[in-house]
Amino acid sequence: MEEKEEIAEQAVEQEISKPESSADKTCEKCDGVDRAASEGGDADCAVDECASTDVEQEEAEKVPSPEERIEALEKENADLKDQLLRRAADFDNYRKRMIKEKQEAFDYANAGLLQDLLESIDNLERTLAAAENATDAASIADGVKMIVSSLVSMLENKYNLTAYGAAGDAFNPDEHEALRSEQDDVESPVLKEVYLKGYKLKDRIIRNAKVSVSMPKD
Repeated sequence: MEEKEEIAEQAVEQEISKPESSADKTCEKCDGVDRAASEGGDADCAVDECASTDVEQEEAEKVPSPEERIEALEKENADLKDQLLRRAADFDNYRKRMIKEKQEAFDYANAGLLQDLLESIDNLERTLAAAENATDAASIADGVKMIVSSLVSMLENKYNLTAYGAAGDAFNPDEHEALRSEQDDVESPVLKEVYLKGYKLKDRIIRNAKVSVSMPKD
């Protein structure tokens, strides 16, 4: 009798210490799965399958929803509109500033020249004032000559304004305006008389010389 009881106890201990089968291992997250293999067939899910499900769920959570994407696009669109408006305003201010500077440059382009002419005007006024009580016309003429010489020198040296045209120069229709002509003993047309000198600003003619021309007889 005692031997039978010992055999029964060993059988119970072996049953208790028996490891779980793979079929009994189920994920703790799966509810309603009976761990007893005897009650019902296969488990609803295995551990590996639940792990892959968790990864897929995490990836799904990282993908923005349509509402989130719309909100992000609207924010980006608003930022781009703000940048566009700012740049348009900056360009408009730049354009207005350039127009103003250009107009000022045009309005005051001759300020330097006029300032240089003031000295000659002052000298002429002094000469006129002196001429009222002068008894010697030659001194007045000498004063005017000095003013003209000073004025011409200033224009030539500072502004590259040069005069041209003198009797005996070859006639050039691009530089001289012939007011009259007459035949003479010359081989080619030459200036006989200069009524008004011509002037060049650097290499550009700003006034043609007005002259009379001697033409060959033949």
